[in-house]
Amino acid sequence: MNARNYTTNDQGLLNNFAIEPKMYVDASVSTGFTEYAEKMNGRFAMIGFVSLLATEVLSGHSLIAFLKDFLG
Repeated sequence: MNARNYTTNDQGLLNNFAIEPKMYVDASVSTGFTEYAEKMNGRFAMIGFVSLLATEVLSGHSLIAFLKDFLG
């Protein structure tokens, strides 16, 4: 049998349950105003602003007028 698909306990009995990965603790803080989060927020803001400008150029109307025509 393939040893990676099963384990045995200290008495030699077969254990068919999944082998759990080793646990580790990540001591670094990754919430709040991190450099990565600020970069992503800035990039999404730039994409939104360019999309707004492209919508205005392609439709010939401002965003409010475009939404008014589109929704009403």
